[in-house]
Amino acid sequence: MKEILDAILAPDTTAADFAALKLPESYRAVTVHKDEQEMFAGVDSRDKDPRKSLHIDDVPVPELGPGEALVAVMASSVNYNSVWTSIFEPVSTFGFLERYGKLSPLTKRHDLPYHIIGSDLAGVVLRTGPGVNAWKPGDEVVAHCLSVELESADGHNDTMLDPEQRIWGFETNFGGLAEIALVKSNQLMPKPRHLSWEEAAAPGLVNSTAYRQLVSRNGAGMKQGDNVLIWGASGGLGSYATQFALAGGANPICVVSSDAKADICRAMGAEAIIDRNAEGYKFWKDENTQDPREWKRFGKRIRELTGGEDVDIVFEHPGRETFGASVYVTRKGGTIVTCASTSGYMHQYDNRYLWMSLKRIVGSHFANYREAWEANRLIAKGKIHPTLSKTYTLEETGQAAYDVHRNLHQGKVGVLALAPREGMGVRDQEMREKHLPAINRFRNV
Repeated sequence: MKEILDAILAPDTTAADFAALKLPESYRAVTVHKDEQEMFAGVDSRDKDPRKSLHIDDVPVPELGPGEALVAVMASSVNYNSVWTSIFEPVSTFGFLERYGKLSPLTKRHDLPYHIIGSDLAGVVLRTGPGVNAWKPGDEVVAHCLSVELESADGHNDTMLDPEQRIWGFETNFGGLAEIALVKSNQLMPKPRHLSWEEAAAPGLVNSTAYRQLVSRNGAGMKQGDNVLIWGASGGLGSYATQFALAGGANPICVVSSDAKADICRAMGAEAIIDRNAEGYKFWKDENTQDPREWKRFGKRIRELTGGEDVDIVFEHPGRETFGASVYVTRKGGTIVTCASTSGYMHQYDNRYLWMSLKRIVGSHFANYREAWEANRLIAKGKIHPTLSKTYTLEETGQAAYDVHRNLHQGKVGVLALAPREGMGVRDQEMREKHLPAINRFRNV
């Protein structure tokens, strides 16, 4: 790995030099172990500790197949799917790997007694397999996490509809929280030149998810002037939704849970902010009963911030805790678009407020290659900025996942893989200086 890192850090290494580098037999990776998937049985979700289940292992470099690439990972990041993998919820990911392994002799590689996790990376291409023409060794790249086979007609209009669609590093092996990752070549995108490795790795999954959910015609199709209610507006996902709303001429109504998070939203340029803790919203009377009076109080507060208007779009991801309120406060004909359920998957809402007001609920999951490319392009052009708040080493990934699990973080949490320190990999210093306050916005909280 030292020769690979030296080549990446050298200013004059050519594509031929990278292609000539000898690959190591093994590399370090963050894993969960199949024989430990019952280790948290009977433990409450909140008390499950990723620091106990995540390991740093030396693992063999996987075989490179057609249409694939091996990437030297300089940095990655922690997403909620990394947390779910680490606590084996809602199911153990080894079931995903077993099913994928039955698809073909090549996918059998993924069915292992360990799972290398991680769905983001920024790094350098080391090798490409047969049929790869768009990328070559030495290219500096980021990767989105959509893995598709595209052998079915279903995926050729929208690759997210492919029946063999999977999330790399969650439903496949050889993820990005490692020194080397295996990806399909159609996951690769150019690394934004003005960002460091860890900054470039941070947006991937959440930025693309927010783009499809809010901007794309496959999601809410946001337009100028829309009022957009954004739950968790300073968080890893919501912070990108807030930026997309502002950049697209919409009006974000940012829901947060503290003064510090409200300040982040203001720093991004948002003006309409609701601190749900300070204002004491309790949407559930008890575990089984919601409180419509709180929905109404919440809707009244939104109209105070919008000049009397209801919201056109609700950017939903908390799920059970908030979904009833989300359906209620959406304007007639409006859209509730949901991509996750971090507070619970079993949603409840009063259907009268949906059907009689002609509202729509749209399910949105990650993004197709085109949507991910457009989202990354906006990062590269300095229209949308990383929300990186803190960076850990590969050995500290367990702590990073713990912090995300317990919501102790702001924005996104980065992880250095091969990069020796933060701040490396910047190729366009002039552009960086222009956007530096926005790039550091979440670090300065």
